[in-house]
Amino acid sequence: MAVVAGAAVFYNRKDRTGTVHFMWTEEDNKLKRQFTFKDFKQAMAFMNEVAEAAEDMNHHPWWSNVYNKVNIELTTHDAGNTVTSRDHSLARRIDAIAEKFGSLGVRELGS
Repeated sequence: MAVVAGAAVFYNRKDRTGTVHFMWTEEDNKLKRQFTFKDFKQAMAFMNEVAEAAEDMNHHPWWSNVYNKVNIELTTHDAGNTVTSRDHSLARRIDAIAEKFGSLGVRELGS
């Protein structure tokens, strides 16, 4: 875990070029991440697959979509709207789905 602009960052990694892939940030008692896809159709296919995973876990995200971007926030309502292991588990499943779709969720460290 690292800290960026006052928010905890989870599941970040650096590739061989030095680009840091920020996966999830925790702020305001939520895990948050933005995903970018090739186009709207790919973003919707990703959302449909995430919906299946969320149903399987009975843990549903808040999300929004504009064209090829999908923003997701995870929090556990039953635990007083805080981040729990359920949120981290769903985040890992969402990451695996995003990888399959080739999400472009990348930004340079410090940006």
